[in-house]
Amino acid sequence: MASPPNPQVRDVAFIKAKLLQPALTSHYEVYILPPPEAKSFIDKSIFPGDMQDLLSVSCSEASLPGSSLTTHELNNDFTGVTQRHAYRRLYDDRADFTFYVNSGQSSGIGYDQIRYFEAWMRYITGEQVSGAEGTNNFYRVKYPKQYKSPSISITKFERNLGTKESAGQVTYKFINAFPISVGSMPVSYDSSQLLKVNVSFTYDRYVMTNIAQNEVQQNPTPITATGVPIPEQVTYTNGQVATGIFNGNASLSGGSLFNNVAPSQNNQQPNTGGIPPTGTPENINANIA
Repeated sequence: MASPPNPQVRDVAFIKAKLLQPALTSHYEVYILPPPEAKSFIDKSIFPGDMQDLLSVSCSEASLPGSSLTTHELNNDFTGVTQRHAYRRLYDDRADFTFYVNSGQSSGIGYDQIRYFEAWMRYITGEQVSGAEGTNNFYRVKYPKQYKSPSISITKFERNLGTKESAGQVTYKFINAFPISVGSMPVSYDSSQLLKVNVSFTYDRYVMTNIAQNEVQQNPTPITATGVPIPEQVTYTNGQVATGIFNGNASLSGGSLFNNVAPSQNNQQPNTGGIPPTGTPENINANIA
């Protein structure tokens, strides 16, 4: 076991290089793009056009996702010692985004951020459009692959991005994300404030991209159980296994139970009388469906 290093004296240059260049929270960019069917519905509900730039610059706040490991406790291996072993990774159940809401003075429509996510949620539930105010209004939820998006991400960078001093960026990409709630927005006659809408997304998991190559792990080597054939190494002849654990003839009491029959040969019929208690059993053709 390696011992911890002795304390070292740090000079001012070391402190400046390590501590005086912290990452800032105000440099980020979000990218939100629904799946094709949902985007087509949203464009018809609001107006045809690219909303990605508007959503990106109007996102005033976002949350970088987190995760945790679920562990299993072992209390009986060592007296007085509780050990924990990880067996599952748990991701946060949602990601929150806050957007400034435009007034529509430039586009002539207004409240585009609210309309955008309301239309996406309306598409998910398949709400009835005509007669929506009636008492017999109904809806039918879409299939998940129609409304879950693989194209939602948050990219964190610094203000020196693109320069020689830039340390790069890191991107959190959400897998199968979709809006799960649009928060309420209080309005009042008090002093005016900027109107914001908070949208929460749920997702299956996230992946980090733009990380250093030396941090990327290789794919784990699959371990095949003893006596179990690897599927890609198994071939079949006339409906029978020709290679793998059934390669050749398996024998019982010195006799052949499985006969590998070539395609040109006739299949032998099984012995209707069963396997004799003594002597050599007759060949039985082993057909695998």
